[in-house]
Amino acid sequence: MLGTNIARRGSTAEVSDDLPGLIRNPRNTGRRLRGSIIHKLGTAILSGQYAPGEILPNELALSDSLDVSRSALREALRILAGKGLVASRPKAGTQVSPRERWNLLDPEVLTWAFDSGPDMSLVRALFELRAIVEPAAAGLAATRRAPADLKAMKTALAAMRQMTPGPDAGSTAERDFHGAVLRATRNEALIVLEAGIGAVVNWTTRHGQAARALPRNPLPDLTRVFDAIVARDAPAAAEAMHSLVQTAQEDARRALEV
Repeated sequence: MLGTNIARRGSTAEVSDDLPGLIRNPRNTGRRLRGSIIHKLGTAILSGQYAPGEILPNELALSDSLDVSRSALREALRILAGKGLVASRPKAGTQVSPRERWNLLDPEVLTWAFDSGPDMSLVRALFELRAIVEPAAAGLAATRRAPADLKAMKTALAAMRQMTPGPDAGSTAERDFHGAVLRATRNEALIVLEAGIGAVVNWTTRHGQAARALPRNPLPDLTRVFDAIVARDAPAAAEAMHSLVQTAQEDARRALEV
């Protein structure tokens, strides 16, 4: 693990020669390498191996341990800074930002959080967001939806019907359904939440269901939302979505207790 292979002197961490799981291949360049750097450092931050306020290893030591060029490392750190995870401090180096500055709705940040095992406080916060946003979005969708929106929702439901319920089944289709509902609101401020909410839906479908002895089939809940949107019944759509989110939150709670 990254954190167990770092020796610290003063306020600056130094990297040892042995970093299992990190990039130890010959140097290369390109998007794939940059993505690997971002993923490894992002996961290390979200998992707590690098804590908020901690100074990352200096550029030379970190680029050497990752076996990447300093320019590739700088670019990766700039991307992490754009996600609110790190900030450059003059004469101090790159520091992990306070948690409240992290863009927790960024799909990559959410993926790193879930990969490292999210704590219940994060899951609760995300579901509180869903409980506020998605029922209202479903209500708006019921009054503003277009034929293309209904077609997208219907396609997602059809894809789920073709799959056997289980931990890995239907996650993409269920995410697509929620995305179609958000797009049907015609509200740009809500639509930009699609990727973040989609990441939460995807994790809940995959891991929340695994905590159940008998995987729950989400189709009835989704169909109730869809039927209300088709009928332009905003209150019913909002209520159906609220119930769906509450059930998904219970699935997530079970998953974290396993």
